[in-house]
Formats: sequence, structure tokens, C-alpha cells
Amino acid sequence: MTYAIVNIQGFQFKLIENKYVYVPHFSRKLGEKILLNQVFLFSKKGVPLLGTPFLENIQVKIEILQHIKGNKIIIFKKKRRKGYQIKNGFRPFFSKIKVISFLEKKI
Repeated sequence: MTYAIVNIQGFQFKLIENKYVYVPHFSRKLGEKILLNQVFLFSKKGVPLLGTPFLENIQVKIEILQHIKGNKIIIFKKKRRKGYQIKNGFRPFFSKIKVISFLEKKI
């Protein structure tokens, strides 16, 4: 199995070819293809390549499929015996991406 661990907007995701992943919102258009070059680890046929901190010769090509809102997150604040209660919530934005391929450059 071929996979890569990639940095996307400060978060690390394990990407497998032809699989879907929900990541923090990309401000790009739907159907746009992007090359990710911040690859921490790349494994092909059980042989891992580890970057310091990134691998220079590996890129991941992804496609943006959908922009969606996640489940509601509730923020509740309370101070006991003071009559203070605040309830807030929000729905975070996510982008659904598909991994198209892993591009390996020959050195």
C-alpha cells in the first residue's frame, strides 16, 4: 500500500491514493487540482522514506471535490454561584479532497 503523511494548513493527514479526506477549508474552486509538496513521510511497498522535515522529491496531487460544513460544536461557559452562563456554537467549514496520485521526481 502506498501512502504519504502530508502537512495541510498546519495539520498532518495520512493520504492514500484514490481515497477521500476531509481537511480544513481550502479557499480554492471546486475541481481545482493542487500539488502538495510538504510531505513528511512516504511509504511505497512497505519501504518508508522519512523527510527532514520534508521530502524534496515527492509531491501529492489532489483535487477539491466539495466544500461542506461540519457538525455543530457547542461552547458552554459557566461560573458556579455567579449566575453566569454563556452558550455558543459554530459549524466549521471543511473541504473534501481526493488524492489523485503521488509524483516522484528522480534526483
